[in-house]
Amino acid sequence: MKYYLKPIDETLSDLGTGLSGLSTAEAEKRLSENGKNKLAEAKKESIIHMFFRQLADPMIIILIVAAIISAVIAITQKESFADVIIIGVVVILNAVLGVYQENKAEKAIEALQQMTAATSKVIRDGVLRVVKSEDLVVGDVIVLEAGDSVPADARIIECASMKAEESALTGESVPVNKTVMTLSAKEDGNVPLGDRTNMVYMGSTIVYGHGKAVITAAGMDTEMGKIADALTQADEGKTPLQIKLAELSKILTYLVIGICIIVFAVQVFKDSNFINELKNGEFKPVINMLMIAVSLAVAAIPEGLATVVTIVLSIGVTKMSKRNAVIRKLTAVETLGCTQIICSDKTGTLTQNKMTVVREFCSDSKLLAIAMALCSDAQIGESGEAEGEPTENALVNYANKLGYNKTEYDKTQKRVGEAPFDSMRKMMSTIHDNGDSYIQYTKGAPDEVLKKCTRILKNGTVRPITDADKAEIAEQNRSMADDALRVLSAAYKTYDTLPADFEAKAIENDLIFLGLYGMIDPVRPEVKDSIEECRRAGIRPIMITGDHINTAVAIAKELTIISDASQALTGAQLDRIPDEQFRRDVVKYSVYARVQPEHKVRIVNAWRGLGRITAMTGVGVNDAPSIKAADIGVGMGITGTDVTKNVADMVLADDNFATIVTAVEEGRRIYDNIKKAIQFLLSSNLSEVVSVFTATMIGFTLLKPVHLLWINLITDCFPALALGMEKSESDIMGRPPRDPKAGIFSGGVGFDCVYQGLMVTVLTFIAYMTGHMLEGGAFEFVDSPDGMTMAFLTMSMAEIFHSFNMRTVRKSIFTLKNQNRYLIGAMVLSLILTTAVIYIPGLNSAFGFTSISFVEYAVAMGLALTVIPIVEFVKLIQRAALKHKKK
Repeated sequence: MKYYLKPIDETLSDLGTGLSGLSTAEAEKRLSENGKNKLAEAKKESIIHMFFRQLADPMIIILIVAAIISAVIAITQKESFADVIIIGVVVILNAVLGVYQENKAEKAIEALQQMTAATSKVIRDGVLRVVKSEDLVVGDVIVLEAGDSVPADARIIECASMKAEESALTGESVPVNKTVMTLSAKEDGNVPLGDRTNMVYMGSTIVYGHGKAVITAAGMDTEMGKIADALTQADEGKTPLQIKLAELSKILTYLVIGICIIVFAVQVFKDSNFINELKNGEFKPVINMLMIAVSLAVAAIPEGLATVVTIVLSIGVTKMSKRNAVIRKLTAVETLGCTQIICSDKTGTLTQNKMTVVREFCSDSKLLAIAMALCSDAQIGESGEAEGEPTENALVNYANKLGYNKTEYDKTQKRVGEAPFDSMRKMMSTIHDNGDSYIQYTKGAPDEVLKKCTRILKNGTVRPITDADKAEIAEQNRSMADDALRVLSAAYKTYDTLPADFEAKAIENDLIFLGLYGMIDPVRPEVKDSIEECRRAGIRPIMITGDHINTAVAIAKELTIISDASQALTGAQLDRIPDEQFRRDVVKYSVYARVQPEHKVRIVNAWRGLGRITAMTGVGVNDAPSIKAADIGVGMGITGTDVTKNVADMVLADDNFATIVTAVEEGRRIYDNIKKAIQFLLSSNLSEVVSVFTATMIGFTLLKPVHLLWINLITDCFPALALGMEKSESDIMGRPPRDPKAGIFSGGVGFDCVYQGLMVTVLTFIAYMTGHMLEGGAFEFVDSPDGMTMAFLTMSMAEIFHSFNMRTVRKSIFTLKNQNRYLIGAMVLSLILTTAVIYIPGLNSAFGFTSISFVEYAVAMGLALTVIPIVEFVKLIQRAALKHKKK
């Protein structure tokens, strides 16, 4: 029901209540029928469910099947359980890391609950009582005073200069003056949330005055309840990297199954007695087939990929936290790196959320400052800053800045009377003891104050005010308002004796005009440069605010977000645009004013509907649904509400918009490095698959499953992790955002994986044959201990040396000016471990290796090292081809 459009008596009648409130019995009845005045809790996924969901990944399922097959073979053939144990550890470790990565606790609803008032003052049975806020019901009459949190949505029925801080809900940076007057509907039959001045809403705070209100909505039916419901319904979706890795997982799964089918068919074709052996109970052919399947599964699946990606992201997260960007979801890092749109709230994000006097028009600056400060209820706190209503804080802080400390002036000009602010008069007055006389200060809306002035202070002299004076004042007022400043005026007069009547009509007349103050919530000083850098990086900033359109346009122009007011749109205008048309027109607008939460979600979804990776920054509760709906949500750590921070994927610890630019650069670096690691791991796994498949077709064992697991987890993982530590390239912020639709194999990565994988395969076969011949064998592919050991060493070290090639995808590694000490350390560690597994007695026998000679070792190492000149030569050709293509 739109109670803001109804008179008070009709509202009370509709709600079945009166000015004396509900009876206790009626309140208890409604509570039992409608439930508590609290927000519903969202269902949370259990840790166990999350763990088993990780095991449902196709690659993991293949590994589990491989482990079961290995276990069956180990039991029936009385062989080692090494393969089973290693595969099991890989599966469990991957699942645990996945749970850790995705365990983003849903604390948004809890934070919303904490924001509501614990107890409230309510009139029941005609008596003022204090009850738990959760026990309030529709129809209860609540009493509100400055400092109270509003416990539910309510229609105001009594109001004495009451103001409510609603920025967390509406984005309005200035507290809203409240009234009991019935509102008139707009053209669409509605009134925007920020303009419903006769309503108060759950989660807002009374900052000035007092009043009474009748509850019209409680619990999940409130505006905040709708936000809470939106939070539970928003689809989190997957990041681009998650989608690509899921696609890769399916591809590798189909590859393994396909290769196993081919191998099975070939083996059956080659072994004419295969069927007869099965009929006679001979399962050795089946066991051989299963061992080959396990080998192929282990070879094809990059077991360390998920672990490497998670750890690289974790390291990046740690680095970002040191630069004030706190990541709450690991995979959100790479999403930020390809962000194309940043939808930012204005209040507290682009601006300081702190009203400040920026312009004045007066003849006596000192007297104007003192008048504005003393005619305010804000006081200077222990921090040295004013505490109170934001606008009055600005006045007191400005006077203090000029050297006129309100605390000291309160002692010399003690307040002895006042006419409180009233939204009808739009002004307030205070009277002070000035020693041998009394002085009155009046401040308020310029038009209203000017009506009460008959004189003006000009150049140190008080004289009658003229039409020319009024015209000049009106022009100054209009100039400030055009610049989106909030304008206040001040006047004064003196008394020989204390007035007997402090009523406004008795004292607010025959005033002496002092001057005007223009105030604004100023932009953060670092934001303009940050937005400019975003543009250079190909990122488009969008301002979304609940503030008035004139203010939003002025701020946006100052920040160069827009160049013309036609690029701005109000929430009311947006309501009149159909979804289909808005999806086409969304590119026209960069500023949205007077919007409500559902508008923000609609804007975010429109950009996402165009395929743009969209980020949303914000502070208040009103930002939470859109933050969750965006590809990446960015909350503010200092001024942000708990709701926003708990929904956000990233929180800026310093509330600095510039930190976003740093995060974008880090996100791009991390994604580049992850892509290098993926290319490195896939080319390595391709070499293993081709090697095992080819050896199987020929009819000999090149490497066993445990060898491949060692290479994948020990030899490959450390260099892959070291690649994740590579520094960003110099032009990383000069590139446009990465196309989110681009596959993992785009940009020539697929070709690189293939030729690099085949290169290692050829070198491995050469090593195998060399080892077999050096131990006295003929030039033939048969099982050979020396050949297997040399093949293992060559493949392991070739992949380690190849990791150095991957430091840069196209440039020569010899042109890089910095060294990756982590990669050097990984090479040394892998070399030591690989050598140890070959030569340490007991360990080598467990792996089926033999202690090869120094010559064999040197030949294997030499073959492995050739991957660097080969790849350098290919890169040279690729660079020349790219240069020719550009020409």
